[in-house]
Amino acid sequence: MISVQLRRRPDILAWICMLPMVAWLAAFVVAPCLIMLVYSFCTRDELGQVVFNFTIENYQRLSAAIYLKILWRSAVIAGITTVICLVIGFPAAWFIGTCRGKKRDRLLLLVMIPFWTSFLIRAYAWITILKGEGLLNALLALTHLSPINILYTPTAVVIGMVYAYLPFMILPIYASVEKLDESLVEAAMDLGARPFDVFRKIIIPLTKPGIFGGILLVFVPAIGMFAIQDLLGGARVPMIGSVIQNQFGQARDMPFGAALGVMLMALFILAFCILGRRDDRTA
Repeated sequence: MISVQLRRRPDILAWICMLPMVAWLAAFVVAPCLIMLVYSFCTRDELGQVVFNFTIENYQRLSAAIYLKILWRSAVIAGITTVICLVIGFPAAWFIGTCRGKKRDRLLLLVMIPFWTSFLIRAYAWITILKGEGLLNALLALTHLSPINILYTPTAVVIGMVYAYLPFMILPIYASVEKLDESLVEAAMDLGARPFDVFRKIIIPLTKPGIFGGILLVFVPAIGMFAIQDLLGGARVPMIGSVIQNQFGQARDMPFGAALGVMLMALFILAFCILGRRDDRTA
């Protein structure tokens, strides 16, 4: 009887199959976000313990110039990272998407190889490359060029973030390029369209879902990143992610850290809604 009802109502079976994922999201995504939201309206005592006294003081502190400056710096660095990933990732995704057979599989494997290594190991590898007596300056010395000091600067942070998030830009764009009908490009070229016009009027509109997806997958985690900032920036380039981590750790001010987290989450939702609306309008 139950199997007959499931065949008649396939949506019931779909929801049953979705239950494990829904439970996982409720336990590890929704619940922590709700706890953080509650904490953001609380206070702390002298020992750093959360006191459940309703207040909006934590959100009032967000308007301080120092936090607005840190948030702006985080957005700028994340934006620069996203733009660089897009400039590098789009040609790479286009080339991989237009390849066929084993060549495409091997190129995709090269994109995925960094995920086989620990994130921290890769970050420490960049320290070895960028430090004063590292590989970069050794190569510059061989070419009789002056050494440069990049480590513990915003430039080092951007380099590390581009390296970490570039695959997240390539893969969504590759998925859109793979679905692109090449006959449309060929028809435009046969009708006399210039390559730039083909790129602007055909390729870009048809790959916008992948571009927007890549932008979200890079910008959202980049603005809240703190590990790369601590390792390659030497904690000299404060970003909003490191401030939140410090509030929950050394400062023992979880309510204010939760308020910062809620603000950052609200910005993520706003960015997602803006990009999603633009995608709907251009679809």
